[in-house]
Amino acid sequence: MTIPIIDLFAGPGGLGEGFSSYKNSNSSPFNLALSIEKDPIAHRTLKLRSFVRQFNNDIPDAYYNYVRTDKANIKEYLYTTKFKKELHAAESEAINLALGADNSKIEKLIKERIGNNKKWILIGGPPCQAYSLIGRARMKGQENFAIDERHTLYENYLHMLARFKPSVFIMENVKGMLSSKVNGESVFAKIMGDLSNPSNAIDKSKKSALKYNIYSLTVPVEDSEDLKPTDFIIQSETYGIPQRRHRVILLGGRSNVDNGIQKGMLLKTQKLVTASDAINDLPKLRSRLSTKKSDGGDSLDSWLKNLNNTSLNLSKDNSKIDPSIFDSVMKSINTQNELGIGARFTKVTNSAQRSKSSFIKDNLNWFHDEAIGGVLNHQSRSHMASDLQRYLYCAVYAQRFKQSAKLENFPDSLLPNHKNVQKGKKGIFSDRFRVQLKDEASTTVTSHISKDGHYYIHYDPAQCRSLSVREAARLQTFPDNYFFEGNVTQQYHQVGNAVPPLLANQIAGIVYKIMKNI
Repeated sequence: MTIPIIDLFAGPGGLGEGFSSYKNSNSSPFNLALSIEKDPIAHRTLKLRSFVRQFNNDIPDAYYNYVRTDKANIKEYLYTTKFKKELHAAESEAINLALGADNSKIEKLIKERIGNNKKWILIGGPPCQAYSLIGRARMKGQENFAIDERHTLYENYLHMLARFKPSVFIMENVKGMLSSKVNGESVFAKIMGDLSNPSNAIDKSKKSALKYNIYSLTVPVEDSEDLKPTDFIIQSETYGIPQRRHRVILLGGRSNVDNGIQKGMLLKTQKLVTASDAINDLPKLRSRLSTKKSDGGDSLDSWLKNLNNTSLNLSKDNSKIDPSIFDSVMKSINTQNELGIGARFTKVTNSAQRSKSSFIKDNLNWFHDEAIGGVLNHQSRSHMASDLQRYLYCAVYAQRFKQSAKLENFPDSLLPNHKNVQKGKKGIFSDRFRVQLKDEASTTVTSHISKDGHYYIHYDPAQCRSLSVREAARLQTFPDNYFFEGNVTQQYHQVGNAVPPLLANQIAGIVYKIMKNI
C-alpha cells in the first residue's frame, strides 16, 4: 500500500515531484494524493505534470506533440476523451484553490484523499515574501506590515496539522525567517512552538495531546531542543544541487508514533556540481535585441553590430580588460552559425548536443527524455542594446577574474544610466549585474528572475544573455520533460519559487525510512 502525500502551497510541483518520483526497490512508496496551488498558471503546470505522471514511463506521443507545438490548445492534444481516465486522475490531484479563503473545500478534499489511512504525509511551505530580508525592508514602512497575510499564512498549514494529524510533515521556507520579527517577537521561535503544539496554537483555551518533534535533515542530535535555528538551513550545493540555494526545511514527526531520526538517515554530502555541469550541454543561444525596427530591429546582424561596438567603447576609457579580448570574442561569435534564439521547443539532434557532464550522465534517467527530440522552454529573452554590452563585459570579466564584476569594476562607458549608480560604485547594490560563474554552483534561482536577467547572466561571453527558463530549471534540477505553462515571465516565476526536485527526492528517502519505523 502506498503512502498518501498532501502537498499544500504546491507551486509548479517541485517538492511533490521529488516525493512522487522516489523509488525503493523499483517501486514507488508514495502517492501524491492532493496538490493545492492558488496561482492559476502554476496550477496548469501542476495539472499537466500530474497528467503525465499517470502514464508512468509510457508517456504518449500526444504529450510530445503538444509541448513541441507553438500556441497549442491542450484540449485538442491531451485533455480529450482518449485520455479520460488520466485526465480525471490529474484533475483529482491538482486543485486550484487558496489556503485560507478555501479552507473548507480543502479540508473536505484532504478528508476524502486520506480516508481512514493513519500513515500519511503533509508537505509544502507558505509563500515567503514577507520573511525575505529585502521583503521586510520594503514593508516596514507599511501600516499593516504586522498583520500582512504573508506573515500568517503558515497558520493555515498549522491548522491542517491540527485538524488532520499527519504522521510526518515537511515545511520549507527562506532562511530570512530565522531573523524575522513581528512586534518584537521572533517569527521562527513562534513557528517552532506552534508546529510542536499545533492544536494548542490554534485554540489556546484547549489542551491537546497532539505534539510534533521537529528535526533537522542535516544535523544529528539526540534531543531536538539542542538544535540551533541555523541547523535547519539546507545548503543545496552541499547535497549535489548545482545551486547555492539555502532554505529552512523542517521535518516534523508526530510524537506518539515518532521513533526519531538517526544519523545515518540524514542528507548525505555530495561533490560540488557547477553551473556548467548542469547547463553546458544545452543548445547555445543568442539573446534577442529589444530595439525598434527603424533601428534595425531584432536580427543577428543588429545583435552582432551592437556587440562589435563594445571594444570601441572600451577604448574610450580605462578598463581592466584589454579591448582586444572583445575582438577575439566577437571573432568567435562570428564563426558560429548555430546561434538561434530558441523557442517553446528547440529541435536538437544527438550529434548537435554537446558532451554531457558527469552530473547529467550520472542522473541521465532523471533528466533525459529522448522522446522530446530537443529542448523545452529554452528561449532567450530580449535585452536592451546597452545591457547586451554590459552582459558581454561581465561575462568576459568573470572568465578573466573568476568573479562577477561589480559596478566599481565597470568602465565609465558601460555604467548604467541610473540615479543610484554612484552609490553602487561605493558598494551599495553594487552587484546589479551578476554572472553565474562556470565553475561554481549558481546563486539562488528566485522568482526575481522573472523580472529581468541582470542577476542571471550566462557565463559564456559568446551567448551574451541571461539564462533561459530551461537553464534555470536545470539549476533547479527539474527533469527535461517537465513543461512549464504560461508565458516566459510566468515560467521563470514558477521555476524560481520551486523546491529543487532532486533535493526533494533525497528528502523523500529520509521520510520513507521514518515511515517504515512507524
